[in-house]
Amino acid sequence: MIKMKLLLMMSLFFFSSGEWQHNLEDAKKIAGTDHKYILLNFSGSDWCGPCIRMRKEIFEVDVFKKMADTELILVNADFPRNKKNQPSVSQQKTNDEMADLYNRKGIFPYTLLLDSQGKVLKTWEGFPDESAESFTLDIRNEMYTIKNTR
Repeated sequence: MIKMKLLLMMSLFFFSSGEWQHNLEDAKKIAGTDHKYILLNFSGSDWCGPCIRMRKEIFEVDVFKKMADTELILVNADFPRNKKNQPSVSQQKTNDEMADLYNRKGIFPYTLLLDSQGKVLKTWEGFPDESAESFTLDIRNEMYTIKNTR
């Protein structure tokens, strides 16, 4: 029980930290100004095992964090189930709007690479079957390919 509470607190801290945005429209503005891509992640931070695993094994790994700091705007749309973890009404509305646009099937985790206008460039359903290093390289390769074809 204590481990579960600690894991929950850590997951809520991670997704409420300053490096993750929670509004796609704000992220698009930042991405356009900074010439970055957007990584949008749909998660269930207090119930989805693969979501928690993705956070720990990919998003919190230094190789991913270093790349994300310089090349991505990170956006998290979290859908917790526990009453005490529910987002504000306005944040829930924002999350629902993002899901209506990008995750109608309700897949968790679901991760999308978007351009600054919100165009989908690549998607990952569920936990990626690769290391943080490979996932990071996959994103970099996609961004490199796009930059060189425009």
